Amino acid sequence: MKFVGAHVSASGGVQNAPLNAMKIGAKAFALFTKNQRQWKAKPLTMLEIDEFKINLAKSGISSKHVLPHDSYLINLGHPESDKLEQSLEAFIDEIHRCDQLGLEMLNFHPGSHLKKFSKHEKEDIGYVTQVENDCLKIIANSMNEAIEATSKSTVKLIIENTAGQGSNLGYKFEHLAYIIDRIEDKSRVGVCLDTCHTFTAGYDLRTKEAYEKTMGEFENIVGFKYLCGMHLNDSKPPLGSRVDRHASLGKGELGWEPFRLIMNDKRMDDIPLILETIDETIWAQEIKQLYALIGK
Repeated sequence: MKFVGAHVSASGGVQNAPLNAMKIGAKAFALFTKNQRQWKAKPLTMLEIDEFKINLAKSGISSKHVLPHDSYLINLGHPESDKLEQSLEAFIDEIHRCDQLGLEMLNFHPGSHLKKFSKHEKEDIGYVTQVENDCLKIIANSMNEAIEATSKSTVKLIIENTAGQGSNLGYKFEHLAYIIDRIEDKSRVGVCLDTCHTFTAGYDLRTKEAYEKTMGEFENIVGFKYLCGMHLNDSKPPLGSRVDRHASLGKGELGWEPFRLIMNDKRMDDIPLILETIDETIWAQEIKQLYALIGK
């Protein structure tokens, strides 16, 4: 069974997110548990926590189909120690907030090297350059520290693949596997695949053959056992452009075929499938269109 929703607003308080999901007919949703553009946030109040849980129950959406996203400011691979510490502290706070809300996952972009690590950026050591290798190690170390600091938590850290824009890592399946391989408690780690990011990183999804090839690579390199969610977005930029610009479904370079394939792929059952498309006024329509693809 498929669980489709969108990244809904939590304006006015996290307790409003489940209600906003209900309004668009969602069976899953994503949210920010704090302002994603600020480092500091007021602690969640008991009233907000209680109302969130009440509204979540009212929505009929299971906590396992909620995929909160961390702040965009956080960089678990930051090359400067003080800023890395700031990111790690904020990331741990995000995990605590998920725990308080009874949520099971925290989605995040792995990190960026900012081209500041190595004097040997051109040195290719297989699927990563030296600068990428250095950054990936720091990301894994940061995740291990966060897991250790929240040892009583069961919140999974869900690594999102990226388009590879700028110095962002996570655009190769090998990057995801490299990080996961270095996580000490693998019960606390998972992956979210974003269709736009996957495509602009160079993995084609536009035909059944291309889709199966890409998903076969994902299985061989990372493994579907780690897939805990997806972001369903069309792409404005072309294949392999390494540019992150989402489009409404069927209105970009991907077209409808990848989404038909996803909606009929049992490997994507029982995980949150989240729209981050650019026109929230048609999310309800896009959700209906996605469900209409089942069996087609």
